[in-house]
This record gives sequence, structure tokens and C-alpha cells, in this order.
Amino acid sequence: MKTRDLVLVGIFAALTIVGTFIKIPITTVPVTLQFFFCALAGIVLGSRLGALSQLVYVILGLIGIPIFSNGGGIGYLLQPTFGYIIGFVFAAYIIGKGKEFIKNSSFFSLYFILFIGLIIDYLIGVAYLLLIVNLYLHKSMSIASGIMTGVVPFLIKDMILLLLVDAVGVKLVPALKKSQVI
Repeated sequence: MKTRDLVLVGIFAALTIVGTFIKIPITTVPVTLQFFFCALAGIVLGSRLGALSQLVYVILGLIGIPIFSNGGGIGYLLQPTFGYIIGFVFAAYIIGKGKEFIKNSSFFSLYFILFIGLIIDYLIGVAYLLLIVNLYLHKSMSIASGIMTGVVPFLIKDMILLLLVDAVGVKLVPALKKSQVI
């Protein structure tokens, strides 16, 4: 791996950390800018490095650095919201793959790619939420309740967030390529 790649992975892991601390606690799943930087990592770094940046973020949190919304450490694996964090790795990868597939993406094609990445994050997040609530916490939560808890309250905010990521990504990638950063 090139030094430049390592630096970019570290920068996007750090940006995701910053996005964690910009939060609005409205329900059990706080609104943060983590996904903004996760998606931007996929757009800017591509599938492999974008996913790696998010994996670095996850590992740093799991080893005990309090960089997740409610802290950090290996015990965070039992938090109902941890699935969304796992989903960042896969979402960044999918977004990066989509961006690699559609080289000269338009605003609309990039939005579609971002939307697919968001859906991946939601799927993993809700599945994990249901797993922890039903099996670990021994409470009963249906798939519909999981969606109502972990998707519906955030859907409009996330759709707007995708517009912002799209607008930034469409301008940022050509500028970074021109300056030979990526």
C-alpha cells in the first residue's frame, strides 16, 4: 500500500470519528454525520480503501477508544446500534464499487449509488438491532418495529444527507484528481 493511500485511509477514519461527535440525540439511534464521511470515503477512496478507512474506525472503537456515539470498547458489540457501524464498512465498499463502475457519474447516478449504500447500512443495522434486542436483551422486537425504530425516523434526514454527500462528492473528486491527491 502506498503512503498516500495510508494517509487517505487515516484521514477518512478521522473524519468519521469527527462525524460521530456531531450528533443530535433524538431516539435510541442518535443522528450523526458518520454516514456522511463513510459515504464520502467510498466516493473519494473507492471500494477497497473506503471500506478500509471504515474498518480502521471500527477497530479503533472496539479496542477501547471512545469514538462511537456512546463510547467504545469490545462491549460495544452488544449495543443495539453497533450494526450500523458495521454497515459503514460495507456501505463504503458498495459506494466505492458503484463509483468505480460508473467512472463519470452524474449527480443522479451518484445519488443512486449513495442510496444503495444507505440501504446496505440500514439492512445491516436493523438486522443487528433485532439480533441484540431479541437474543441478548431478551425483549421482543418484530422486523416492522426494527424498521420503525432504526430506519423511519432517519429516512428523511438521511435522504437530505445523501444530497449533501452527492453535491460535495461531485465537486470534490474532480478537484482531488486535478491536484493529484487521488
